Amino acid sequence: MHSEGSYCGRFAPTPSGPLHLGSMFTALASFLQARSKQGQWLLRIDDIDTPRVAAGATDAIMRVLERHGLYWDRAAVTQSSGTEAYRDALQQLDAAGWLYPCSCSRKTLAALPRPYAESTAYPGTCRNARRSRRQAHALRTRTGDAIINALDLLQGPQRWDIGREHGDFIVLRRDGVVSYHLATVVDDWRLGITEVLRGFDLLESTPLQIHLQSLLGLASPGYLHVPVIADRQGVKLSKQNLAEAVDELNPSATLCKLLALLKQAPPKELQEATAEEILAWAVPNWDVSKLAGTTVIGTD
Repeated sequence: MHSEGSYCGRFAPTPSGPLHLGSMFTALASFLQARSKQGQWLLRIDDIDTPRVAAGATDAIMRVLERHGLYWDRAAVTQSSGTEAYRDALQQLDAAGWLYPCSCSRKTLAALPRPYAESTAYPGTCRNARRSRRQAHALRTRTGDAIINALDLLQGPQRWDIGREHGDFIVLRRDGVVSYHLATVVDDWRLGITEVLRGFDLLESTPLQIHLQSLLGLASPGYLHVPVIADRQGVKLSKQNLAEAVDELNPSATLCKLLALLKQAPPKELQEATAEEILAWAVPNWDVSKLAGTTVIGTD
Protein backbone atom coordinates (compact mmCIF):
# COMPACT_ATOMS: atom_id res chain seq x y z
CA MET A 1 0.00 0.00 0.00
CA HIS A 2 1.07 3.60 -0.55
CA SER A 3 2.17 5.93 2.20
CA GLU A 4 -0.26 8.69 3.14
CA GLY A 5 -0.24 11.56 0.67
CA SER A 6 1.99 9.90 -1.92
CA TYR A 7 0.98 9.50 -5.55
CA CYS A 8 0.61 6.06 -7.10
CA GLY A 9 -0.55 5.44 -10.66
CA ARG A 10 -0.59 2.39 -12.90
CA PHE A 11 -0.71 1.03 -16.43
CA ALA A 12 -2.84 -2.09 -16.73
CA PRO A 13 -2.73 -3.67 -20.21
CA THR A 14 -4.52 -6.86 -21.19
CA PRO A 15 -2.00 -9.40 -22.59
CA SER A 16 -4.14 -10.26 -25.59
CA GLY A 17 -1.54 -9.04 -28.07
CA PRO A 18 1.28 -6.53 -28.60
CA LEU A 19 1.07 -2.89 -27.56
CA HIS A 20 -0.16 -0.56 -30.30
CA LEU A 21 0.10 3.23 -30.53
CA GLY A 22 -3.15 3.73 -28.63
CA SER A 23 -2.04 1.65 -25.66
CA MET A 24 1.40 3.29 -25.68
CA PHE A 25 -0.33 6.69 -25.66
CA THR A 26 -2.05 5.76 -22.39
CA ALA A 27 1.10 4.15 -20.97
CA LEU A 28 3.19 7.26 -21.61
CA ALA A 29 0.52 9.59 -20.24
CA SER A 30 0.19 7.60 -17.01
CA PHE A 31 3.99 7.36 -16.68
CA LEU A 32 4.46 11.11 -17.10
CA GLN A 33 1.59 11.87 -14.73
CA ALA A 34 3.20 9.75 -12.01
CA ARG A 35 6.75 10.96 -12.56
CA SER A 36 5.71 14.62 -12.70
CA LYS A 37 4.20 14.17 -9.23
CA GLN A 38 7.29 12.37 -7.91
CA GLY A 39 5.08 9.34 -7.45
CA GLN A 40 5.19 5.66 -8.23
CA TRP A 41 4.16 4.12 -11.54
CA LEU A 42 3.14 0.46 -11.43
CA LEU A 43 2.60 -2.18 -14.08
CA ARG A 44 -0.31 -4.58 -13.68
CA ILE A 45 -1.04 -7.25 -16.26
CA ASP A 46 -4.81 -7.67 -16.50
CA ASP A 47 -4.84 -11.37 -17.33
CA ILE A 48 -7.94 -12.40 -15.39
CA ASP A 49 -9.87 -13.17 -18.61
CA THR A 50 -7.73 -16.16 -19.50
CA PRO A 51 -9.40 -16.96 -22.87
CA ARG A 52 -8.11 -13.59 -24.16
CA VAL A 53 -4.50 -14.07 -23.02
CA ALA A 54 -2.05 -14.53 -25.89
CA ALA A 55 1.10 -16.59 -25.41
CA GLY A 56 4.16 -14.40 -24.98
CA ALA A 57 2.17 -11.16 -24.84
CA THR A 58 3.17 -10.24 -21.27
CA ASP A 59 6.90 -10.52 -22.02
CA ALA A 60 6.42 -8.53 -25.23
CA ILE A 61 4.56 -5.75 -23.38
CA MET A 62 7.32 -5.47 -20.78
CA ARG A 63 10.02 -5.43 -23.44
CA VAL A 64 8.38 -2.64 -25.42
CA LEU A 65 7.87 -0.49 -22.31
CA GLU A 66 11.50 -0.92 -21.33
CA ARG A 67 12.69 -0.12 -24.86
CA HIS A 68 10.88 3.21 -24.53
CA GLY A 69 12.37 3.96 -21.12
CA LEU A 70 9.10 3.37 -19.27
CA TYR A 71 10.38 1.52 -16.21
CA TRP A 72 7.88 0.64 -13.54
CA ASP A 73 8.37 0.72 -9.78
CA ARG A 74 8.05 -2.48 -7.72
CA ALA A 75 7.61 -5.86 -9.35
CA ALA A 76 4.96 -6.16 -12.04
CA VAL A 77 1.81 -7.89 -10.78
CA THR A 78 -0.80 -10.03 -12.51
CA GLN A 79 -4.51 -10.16 -11.86
CA SER A 80 -4.32 -13.94 -11.90
CA SER A 81 -2.42 -13.72 -8.60
CA GLY A 82 -5.35 -12.00 -6.88
CA THR A 83 -7.94 -14.77 -6.82
CA GLU A 84 -8.05 -14.97 -3.02
CA ALA A 85 -8.63 -11.23 -2.70
CA TYR A 86 -11.43 -11.39 -5.28
CA ARG A 87 -13.05 -14.27 -3.43
CA ASP A 88 -12.92 -12.30 -0.17
CA ALA A 89 -14.56 -9.30 -1.84
CA LEU A 90 -17.32 -11.48 -3.30
CA GLN A 91 -17.96 -13.04 0.10
CA GLN A 92 -18.16 -9.59 1.69
CA LEU A 93 -20.67 -8.39 -0.90
CA ASP A 94 -22.69 -11.60 -0.64
CA ALA A 95 -22.83 -11.54 3.15
CA ALA A 96 -24.16 -8.00 3.02
CA GLY A 97 -26.94 -9.05 0.62
CA TRP A 98 -25.68 -7.22 -2.45
CA LEU A 99 -25.36 -10.27 -4.73
CA TYR A 100 -27.83 -12.64 -6.33
CA PRO A 101 -27.52 -15.50 -8.85
CA CYS A 102 -28.60 -14.80 -12.42
CA SER A 103 -29.26 -17.52 -14.99
CA CYS A 104 -30.12 -15.15 -17.86
CA SER A 105 -28.22 -15.79 -21.07
CA ARG A 106 -27.38 -13.09 -23.60
CA LYS A 107 -29.87 -14.72 -25.95
CA THR A 108 -32.59 -14.51 -23.30
CA LEU A 109 -31.89 -10.84 -22.63
CA ALA A 110 -31.82 -10.03 -26.35
CA ALA A 111 -35.27 -11.60 -26.75
CA LEU A 112 -36.91 -9.48 -24.04
CA PRO A 113 -39.80 -7.24 -25.12
CA ARG A 114 -39.05 -3.57 -25.63
CA PRO A 115 -37.92 -1.21 -24.18
CA TYR A 116 -35.33 -3.60 -22.69
CA ALA A 117 -34.27 -4.91 -26.09
CA GLU A 118 -33.20 -1.34 -26.90
CA SER A 119 -31.31 -0.90 -23.67
CA THR A 120 -28.09 -2.30 -22.27
CA ALA A 121 -29.48 -1.97 -18.75
CA TYR A 122 -30.25 -5.29 -17.08
CA PRO A 123 -34.01 -5.33 -16.29
CA GLY A 124 -33.69 -7.23 -13.01
CA THR A 125 -35.20 -10.50 -14.27
CA CYS A 126 -33.50 -12.65 -11.61
CA ARG A 127 -33.31 -10.06 -8.82
CA ASN A 128 -36.17 -11.49 -6.79
CA ALA A 129 -36.52 -14.87 -8.51
CA ARG A 130 -34.76 -16.96 -5.82
CA ARG A 131 -32.62 -18.83 -8.35
CA SER A 132 -30.79 -21.91 -7.11
CA ARG A 133 -27.03 -21.57 -6.93
CA ARG A 134 -26.70 -25.23 -7.83
CA GLN A 135 -27.48 -24.51 -11.48
CA ALA A 136 -25.17 -22.55 -13.76
CA HIS A 137 -25.33 -18.87 -12.90
CA ALA A 138 -23.55 -15.57 -12.82
CA LEU A 139 -23.57 -13.27 -9.80
CA ARG A 140 -24.95 -9.76 -10.15
CA THR A 141 -24.66 -6.89 -7.72
CA ARG A 142 -27.65 -4.73 -6.90
CA THR A 143 -27.53 -1.10 -7.98
CA GLY A 144 -30.92 0.08 -6.74
CA ASP A 145 -31.38 3.83 -7.18
CA ALA A 146 -27.69 4.66 -6.76
CA ILE A 147 -26.61 7.96 -8.29
CA ILE A 148 -22.86 8.26 -8.84
CA ASN A 149 -21.20 11.67 -9.03
CA ALA A 150 -17.52 12.05 -9.85
CA LEU A 151 -15.15 14.73 -11.04
CA ASP A 152 -13.01 13.52 -13.89
CA LEU A 153 -9.94 15.75 -13.91
CA LEU A 154 -9.96 15.87 -17.72
CA GLN A 155 -13.57 15.31 -18.72
CA GLY A 156 -15.18 17.37 -15.96
CA PRO A 157 -18.09 16.58 -13.63
CA GLN A 158 -19.87 13.29 -14.31
CA ARG A 159 -23.21 11.98 -13.08
CA TRP A 160 -24.67 8.52 -13.62
CA ASP A 161 -27.95 6.89 -12.64
CA ILE A 162 -26.49 3.41 -12.75
CA GLY A 163 -29.73 1.60 -11.97
CA ARG A 164 -31.37 3.11 -15.06
CA GLU A 165 -28.29 3.25 -17.30
CA HIS A 166 -26.68 -0.08 -16.42
CA GLY A 167 -28.91 -2.03 -14.08
CA ASP A 168 -27.59 -4.73 -11.77
CA PHE A 169 -24.26 -5.79 -13.25
CA ILE A 170 -22.24 -8.99 -13.24
CA VAL A 171 -19.34 -9.37 -10.80
CA LEU A 172 -18.77 -13.10 -11.33
CA ARG A 173 -19.35 -14.62 -14.73
CA ARG A 174 -21.10 -17.91 -15.33
CA ASP A 175 -17.73 -19.50 -16.22
CA GLY A 176 -16.30 -18.51 -12.82
CA VAL A 177 -14.20 -15.59 -14.07
CA VAL A 178 -14.36 -12.46 -11.92
CA SER A 179 -15.62 -9.39 -13.77
CA TYR A 180 -13.29 -6.64 -14.95
CA HIS A 181 -15.04 -4.21 -12.61
CA LEU A 182 -14.55 -6.20 -9.42
CA ALA A 183 -10.99 -7.23 -10.28
CA THR A 184 -10.03 -3.63 -11.06
CA VAL A 185 -11.52 -2.29 -7.84
CA VAL A 186 -9.80 -4.89 -5.69
CA ASP A 187 -6.47 -4.58 -7.51
CA ASP A 188 -6.38 -0.78 -7.37
CA TRP A 189 -7.00 -1.02 -3.63
CA ARG A 190 -4.38 -3.76 -3.13
CA LEU A 191 -1.77 -1.71 -4.97
CA GLY A 192 -2.63 1.57 -3.26
CA ILE A 193 -3.52 3.36 -6.49
CA THR A 194 -4.38 7.00 -5.80
CA GLU A 195 -5.22 8.03 -9.36
CA VAL A 196 -6.45 6.06 -12.36
CA LEU A 197 -5.43 7.47 -15.74
CA ARG A 198 -6.88 5.43 -18.60
CA GLY A 199 -8.60 5.79 -21.97
CA PHE A 200 -11.87 7.62 -22.50
CA ASP A 201 -13.42 4.38 -23.74
CA LEU A 202 -13.39 3.19 -20.11
CA LEU A 203 -15.21 6.21 -18.69
CA GLU A 204 -18.49 4.28 -18.46
CA SER A 205 -16.76 1.67 -16.28
CA THR A 206 -16.11 4.31 -13.64
CA PRO A 207 -19.57 4.53 -12.00
CA LEU A 208 -19.79 0.75 -11.62
CA GLN A 209 -16.37 0.66 -10.02
CA ILE A 210 -17.16 3.56 -7.70
CA HIS A 211 -20.36 1.74 -6.70
CA LEU A 212 -18.37 -1.38 -5.80
CA GLN A 213 -15.82 0.70 -3.90
CA SER A 214 -18.66 2.16 -1.85
CA LEU A 215 -20.19 -1.26 -1.11
CA LEU A 216 -16.78 -2.63 -0.06
CA GLY A 217 -15.93 0.39 2.07
CA LEU A 218 -12.97 1.39 -0.11
CA ALA A 219 -11.88 4.92 -0.91
CA SER A 220 -12.14 5.89 -4.57
CA PRO A 221 -9.01 7.02 -6.40
CA GLY A 222 -8.99 10.09 -8.62
CA TYR A 223 -9.86 9.58 -12.29
CA LEU A 224 -8.55 11.03 -15.55
CA HIS A 225 -9.78 9.65 -18.85
CA VAL A 226 -7.44 10.59 -21.67
CA PRO A 227 -8.52 10.63 -25.34
CA VAL A 228 -8.45 7.46 -27.41
CA ILE A 229 -6.37 7.38 -30.58
CA ALA A 230 -8.22 6.87 -33.86
CA ASP A 231 -7.06 6.03 -37.37
CA ARG A 232 -7.79 8.06 -40.51
CA GLN A 233 -11.29 6.60 -40.69
CA GLY A 234 -12.01 7.65 -37.11
CA VAL A 235 -11.87 4.07 -35.78
CA LYS A 236 -10.27 3.63 -32.37
CA LEU A 237 -6.93 1.85 -32.47
CA SER A 238 -7.35 -1.52 -30.78
CA LYS A 239 -6.20 -5.11 -30.95
CA GLN A 240 -9.68 -6.12 -32.14
CA ASN A 241 -9.25 -3.75 -35.08
CA LEU A 242 -5.81 -5.21 -35.80
CA ALA A 243 -3.94 -2.03 -34.91
CA GLU A 244 -0.28 -2.21 -35.86
CA ALA A 245 2.16 -3.13 -33.10
CA VAL A 246 4.50 -0.40 -31.83
CA ASP A 247 7.86 -0.39 -33.59
CA GLU A 248 10.28 -1.12 -30.77
CA LEU A 249 13.33 -0.54 -33.00
CA ASN A 250 12.87 3.23 -33.06
CA PRO A 251 11.65 4.28 -29.61
CA SER A 252 12.75 7.91 -29.96
CA ALA A 253 10.54 8.49 -32.99
CA THR A 254 7.59 6.81 -31.25
CA LEU A 255 8.02 8.86 -28.08
CA CYS A 256 8.20 12.13 -30.03
CA LYS A 257 5.08 11.19 -32.00
CA LEU A 258 3.25 10.31 -28.81
CA LEU A 259 4.27 13.55 -27.09
CA ALA A 260 2.90 15.47 -30.07
CA LEU A 261 -0.37 13.50 -29.90
CA LEU A 262 -0.46 14.29 -26.17
CA LYS A 263 -0.31 18.01 -27.12
CA GLN A 264 3.00 18.50 -25.30
CA ALA A 265 4.74 20.18 -28.29
CA PRO A 266 8.15 18.49 -28.02
CA PRO A 267 11.01 20.54 -29.56
CA LYS A 268 12.30 19.28 -32.92
CA GLU A 269 15.79 18.62 -31.57
CA LEU A 270 14.38 15.78 -29.45
CA GLN A 271 14.00 13.75 -32.64
CA GLU A 272 17.72 13.00 -32.42
CA ALA A 273 17.70 12.32 -28.66
CA THR A 274 17.66 9.01 -26.83
CA ALA A 275 14.51 7.71 -25.13
CA GLU A 276 15.98 8.66 -21.74
CA GLU A 277 16.73 12.21 -22.90
CA ILE A 278 13.24 12.60 -24.33
CA LEU A 279 11.65 11.51 -21.06
CA ALA A 280 14.00 13.79 -19.10
CA TRP A 281 12.48 16.68 -21.07
CA ALA A 282 8.91 15.35 -20.96
CA VAL A 283 8.55 14.84 -17.20
CA PRO A 284 9.14 18.44 -16.03
CA ASN A 285 7.21 19.81 -19.03
CA TRP A 286 4.23 17.50 -18.64
CA ASP A 287 0.89 19.33 -18.63
CA VAL A 288 -2.03 16.92 -18.65
CA SER A 289 -4.53 19.80 -18.73
CA LYS A 290 -3.76 20.26 -22.43
CA LEU A 291 -5.92 17.17 -23.00
CA ALA A 292 -8.91 18.54 -21.06
CA GLY A 293 -12.25 17.90 -22.71
CA THR A 294 -10.73 15.90 -25.58
CA THR A 295 -12.13 12.42 -26.19
CA VAL A 296 -10.60 11.36 -29.53
CA ILE A 297 -7.32 12.25 -31.22
CA GLY A 298 -6.54 11.32 -34.82
CA THR A 299 -3.11 9.98 -35.74
CA ASP A 300 -2.86 12.37 -38.72
